[in-house]
Amino acid sequence: MSEGQGRVWIDAESKVADAPEDHHDQLRLWLRLFSVTRLVENEVRSRLQSEFDVTFPRFDILSQIYRMPEGLILGELSQRLMVSPGNIASVIKRLEEDGLIVRTQNPNDRRESIVQMTPLGREKFKEMAAAHEEWIRNLTDGLNAADVKSLLGLLQKTKTSVRRALIDDTRP
Repeated sequence: MSEGQGRVWIDAESKVADAPEDHHDQLRLWLRLFSVTRLVENEVRSRLQSEFDVTFPRFDILSQIYRMPEGLILGELSQRLMVSPGNIASVIKRLEEDGLIVRTQNPNDRRESIVQMTPLGREKFKEMAAAHEEWIRNLTDGLNAADVKSLLGLLQKTKTSVRRALIDDTRP
């Protein structure tokens, strides 16, 4: 259901608009980024579930593995997803049980597992990825090419700023 179909969106950023003098622009920026991310993520989660009977974490894991046909070490996969290995263990097990991925022992380090996508997994993921791309295009069709290019540049600057701040952070 979209906003035009009776859904009313109330988010943190909307609440800031009620009292703009109480918030700094950087905080408003963060709230706007967060609200847009949540809106898109919630819609994608819903569509993945209804159209493919797949969860967002499963899609996320498959998208990382798909990019690496030679496979990924589980530790590297968890780093790419920015979660602990324990957080993905049950999802990996289910994907393996469903025949979408295979897990093998790393020949260079027997303590590590490598996960790779099966032909069935590649086929199913291609279908999901094509639908996902179309959903994102539809959700952002109010932006022209120049808007997209500008936002990409600004978001890269923002990401660089955040990373620099994290590196410069001298907390004990």
